[in-house]
Amino acid sequence: MNKLNTTHLLKVTALWISAVYVICFLGVLLFPGIRPDFLMYALHMKGSLGENVMTIGTFISGIIIWNIAALIGVWLFAFLFNAVKK
Repeated sequence: MNKLNTTHLLKVTALWISAVYVICFLGVLLFPGIRPDFLMYALHMKGSLGENVMTIGTFISGIIIWNIAALIGVWLFAFLFNAVKK
């Protein structure tokens, strides 16, 4: 049985989720009106009015949070892939 290269997979995951996050962040930055319609519960919203909080701090904290979440999910996938016998 072939083993999945977990380290490579996690590196690709970090790059992928970072690219997706940057595109999302830029989209909301350029078109702030889309947030209330599509991202009502996004992590970078504040208050019940949906106030945009777009700062370098929220960008950095958000990309770190999304990378951690993605890496944990993909690590679990790789672990299960390698653990389950065919």
